[in-house]
Amino acid sequence: MFGDFGSFKIIHKINQFSHESKNQFKKKIILCVPNTLIYFFKKKLKSKIISLGVQNCHYHQGYGPFTGSVNASMLKKAGAEFIILGHSENRSEGETNQLIKKKIKSALKEKLNIIFCIGETFKEKKKGKTFSILKKQIRSSLEKKFNISKIIFAYEPVWSIGTNKIPKMNELENTIKFIKNEFKKTFKTKKSPKVLYGGSVNDKNICLFSLISEIDGFLIGGASQYPKKFIDIVKNYYK
Repeated sequence: MFGDFGSFKIIHKINQFSHESKNQFKKKIILCVPNTLIYFFKKKLKSKIISLGVQNCHYHQGYGPFTGSVNASMLKKAGAEFIILGHSENRSEGETNQLIKKKIKSALKEKLNIIFCIGETFKEKKKGKTFSILKKQIRSSLEKKFNISKIIFAYEPVWSIGTNKIPKMNELENTIKFIKNEFKKTFKTKKSPKVLYGGSVNDKNICLFSLISEIDGFLIGGASQYPKKFIDIVKNYYK
């Protein structure tokens, strides 16, 4: 819950940086903004590297008596290409795996790309339940008939978000491998999904994360509110 129309300067600076560093930087940046900004930013954005997304949606497909809610269809028409679903902050407000599944189904019908968040709490980690929690979140929220090529996973250990605590590198590598293997088993495919990591990522620790080849990208939280911090993360990743 951040930003207003003036926040486009963040996108402008990131866009400027991506143009200036064309040779080194060839990855995609997805900025998931509040619903109030999606149409305005879409109209202004001229970039092949940056795509726009949103942070959540209502599960209902069509129009209906859901005052204050916005569905996937409305967001797609406003200019969204990506959507974050299952974020730990929404889960902590009572969002269940079953509700997340309905939202994923609805968003896929609109051909949105899903950034599907999964992760364990500190209590669950201490009890050694990380893998069983992730397995349940994957199997309870996804169906075999889903277009799995449109789903990107984001592993965000709840205990790491905004706390400056990060997993041990060997644990993180094993967890990312587990997610990829679980996906392949569940969907009977040899193709690995893309898995992002999110949780206290900053310009200092990004060099550590870059050593884990299994990680396909990052879900940046607080640092994305400041263009310098965000750009420094990208720069340091490619050092």
